[in-house]
Amino acid sequence: MKPIRTALTIAGSDSGGGAGIEADLKTFSSFGVHGLVAITSVTAQNTQEVRAIYDISPEVVSKQIEAVADDIGVDAAKTGMLSNAHIIEAVAKTVKKYDFPLVVDPVMIAKSGAPLLREDAVNALIEKIIPLATLVTPNKSEAEKLSGIKIGNIEDAKKAAKIIVEEFGAKGAIVKGGHLGLDQAIDILYYDGKFKEYKAPFVNGCTHGTGCSFSAAITANLAKGKSLEEAVKIAKKFITMGIYYGARIGKGHCPVNQNAWIEIPAEKWRIYEELSKAVRKLESLGEKLLSYVPEDGINFVYSLPKLYAKTPKDVAGVYGGIVKFGNTVKPIGWIYFGASEHLAEVVLKIMKLCPEVRSALSIKYNEEIIEKAQKLNFRVSESTTESLREKPDIICFRERVLIFGENPKNVLRKLKALIL
Repeated sequence: MKPIRTALTIAGSDSGGGAGIEADLKTFSSFGVHGLVAITSVTAQNTQEVRAIYDISPEVVSKQIEAVADDIGVDAAKTGMLSNAHIIEAVAKTVKKYDFPLVVDPVMIAKSGAPLLREDAVNALIEKIIPLATLVTPNKSEAEKLSGIKIGNIEDAKKAAKIIVEEFGAKGAIVKGGHLGLDQAIDILYYDGKFKEYKAPFVNGCTHGTGCSFSAAITANLAKGKSLEEAVKIAKKFITMGIYYGARIGKGHCPVNQNAWIEIPAEKWRIYEELSKAVRKLESLGEKLLSYVPEDGINFVYSLPKLYAKTPKDVAGVYGGIVKFGNTVKPIGWIYFGASEHLAEVVLKIMKLCPEVRSALSIKYNEEIIEKAQKLNFRVSESTTESLREKPDIICFRERVLIFGENPKNVLRKLKALIL
């Protein structure tokens, strides 16, 4: 296997970065795959509308495919917006020269409702591109347009998928179930003569670019050597996460967040390392800290960034807390996400007001601590988190002093200023 796998997107450009080649490239990168492009159309587009479309000449589209395939090589490819019959014919003719898996996302209408495939090009798509497809990935309306049948339930989706494979010549078809009106998002795959269902709960989030990102995730995993069924399974998880943690930008349909797939694990590792280092430094304070340790121990937490922080399970803490141990302090357990639930909930509430305040530590309430905090010009609040109007340094809460900061290092700095 090559050390760097490559995937090609043959699609239109979305100036808003939510769909098209921009979404595809971000998806490829999320899976560690090098992205190649053949731009078919340039759109003036944002989250609300498509203002203009300019189609690239079929010859230039073909030359883009040949340029990257001849030099770099393509491990898998996908099509998105193909716009017109001439581009479709040029893409089909060129792709036939090469031997790579092809995922066909039959893009017809933008999220805003603008047409992205001319009516007279649908037959060209069916006759020229679909027979070359390893997999076709239509949504409900696209599957209805291709198959000619009305889709109202799972059985209809199966019929449509079967038509795309057995009558049009694709190796596989997956009819996406996001618009079927079911209590789950159920995608129906027909491949190798068998049906398979891929289920996920509906999540509230951002949906611009879902089709592009889903098909690109399948393409990336095919490029990495995954089987088709495994590639679809991974892509389903990827797109569900991308919708849930969508980038809430613009005034219209906000885009899927492809970065969530890699950013959450990376952030969790950074949080683990930073909090672990801070706990070791806390231990080094030894007996200087003993009089500030509550009976049930000190809690110390650090949250994921606000975009990814939804519940206490998104906040890391020390299992069992940090307790007195002879003439020093020791953590009872390990660091994991979901520990110290009560302090985590406080941090999540603070983050609604101040997204940058992601870490907190709790010690025993002490009047001298409060007096010193005020002398140091720390912002001290004795009110509930709901009534806060500014970023706090200290909150007195249930016979505890809660110290807040942007990160554990910042919290420790404040603690040392108070007790040393």
